Amino acid sequence: MSSTGQGSTGNVIAAICSLFIPGLGQLVQGRLVSALGWFLLACIGFAITWLLTLSLLPFGWFIVSVFSCLNAAVYRR
Repeated sequence: MSSTGQGSTGNVIAAICSLFIPGLGQLVQGRLVSALGWFLLACIGFAITWLLTLSLLPFGWFIVSVFSCLNAAVYRR
């Protein structure tokens, strides 16, 4: 199994990081622009869901973090 491809230890660590803070896993992988994009998307998702529900339940943030996690997990150099 390749150490840089899908399912590698680095991608698993990056996926776990992105689950908590969207874009952190991409930052760990060295993809700065992608990391910034995922983080901004999560902030926008949080703001939209907060404005629609007026609660602090961050399900917009959670949805984006799941997709960010998947993006970090399947990344190939």
